[in-house]
Amino acid sequence: MSARKAKGSGLEAVLRADRRQCKYALVTAVVVVVCVCAGVTMNLTTVYDENFDHMGIRTFCMFTVISNIFAAVSLALAIPFTVEGIRKNNYHVPGWVVNLTFEAVTAVSITFLVSLIILAPVKGFVLIFTGSRFLLHAICPILAIDAFCFFLSDHRITIAESFLPLIPVYLYAMLYYVMVVVIGEENGGWNDFYGFATHVDVRIPMASILPLTYLVAAVLRRLHNRLYDLRRQREADLYREAFAGTDVRKAIAALGEYQGRAQHLAVVPVPLRVIALMIRQGGSDCTQEEGCSIFVENYLRAAKEPRGAARRKRRRKKASAGEEAKP
Repeated sequence: MSARKAKGSGLEAVLRADRRQCKYALVTAVVVVVCVCAGVTMNLTTVYDENFDHMGIRTFCMFTVISNIFAAVSLALAIPFTVEGIRKNNYHVPGWVVNLTFEAVTAVSITFLVSLIILAPVKGFVLIFTGSRFLLHAICPILAIDAFCFFLSDHRITIAESFLPLIPVYLYAMLYYVMVVVIGEENGGWNDFYGFATHVDVRIPMASILPLTYLVAAVLRRLHNRLYDLRRQREADLYREAFAGTDVRKAIAALGEYQGRAQHLAVVPVPLRVIALMIRQGGSDCTQEEGCSIFVENYLRAAKEPRGAARRKRRRKKASAGEEAKP
């Protein structure tokens, strides 16, 4: 398989899908970070709001603000990996980043659901979803959920990992209980701005918050894993169609040549996942170590060629082949 053929093959379709997913993840993450910064800044610079008494520096008491900052930080950590995926045609986000985003997205999902189901009917939809609250109650949570489920699907969430989102929610619930119930507003603590201690028996929300959090996390995990499985199946189908019955070693060599000519990077980006898929779906006896060696060898050979040299070489071969074909 030539490099030109590799470029137009099912392999290129997979690489193109990876780049597209990286771009969507990058854009979504950047938008969430910018919107969270804008929403928190609006709260910090608002000295007085007749409907909400937690403005200025006190805004950091709110679970809404803390959960959105958590989501912005986790998605910001994914940005360098999406950029590398675009540059190197090898999309990969580490599992720990995906798990951290899972925790943060579960938290902002609770923020969104509480705002939509509890706060908006009581205080009014216009009040809850305008100004900074529109960003922190709606836009950021929805985009964070979208990014986690659709674009950060490079790690399958296990059952054990589905308990991770309980940690930040539990920590905030304990902090709220201590500041509101144990210390109290009269002693420098917080007022019961969520009404969990004054409007209902405090034991009810304390007993129900973790089961409800796990329910939200379980729904997010199921959706994320479903989309992860679909993406993997689509990749497998494309690789099987492109490489079944072909010489996988030549295909890996063509990929290395193509990547080397296109990028000329100081560090050779070996796409381990791509090579493994090519070998597995192509039914080759080539080992992953051998495939990586073939890729690096051809990458370095192509990267050392001057710009345009490979193109001129192909043109000369084509011209000589045409002359030989003439009677």
